[in-house]
Amino acid sequence: LSGLMREAVKKGFFTSYKVGHQQIQVNIFQFADDTLFIGEATNSNIFTIKCILRCFELVSGLKVNFNKSSFGAVGIQQVEVERFAYTLNCHSTTLPFLYLGIPIGANPRKTEMWKPIILKFSKKLAI
Repeated sequence: LSGLMREAVKKGFFTSYKVGHQQIQVNIFQFADDTLFIGEATNSNIFTIKCILRCFELVSGLKVNFNKSSFGAVGIQQVEVERFAYTLNCHSTTLPFLYLGIPIGANPRKTEMWKPIILKFSKKLAI
């Protein structure tokens, strides 16, 4: 997947998210069995992600589980998020959402955000 994404960016099919003063391009995070695509919420990027995932399925013989997949975005209307999710054949999500048990998009300065994490660690540490 990262190779397909690299080629899509190089050929101008995908616009990455740019971070910091140096405008470092970020477009894909991969973990054991999760992949996060990060970029501008545009029709072109959505179409490119759809093509990348289809190519991945064809080349690898694996299937993307779209029932477990979701699409979320920052700075666009929820109706657009839902339209993009429909295009990708997955669920839409809003901020904050949980990823690996951590709230993404929540204000880290609020103690409420940390309560589920503290509770989880407390249970793990209790003997």
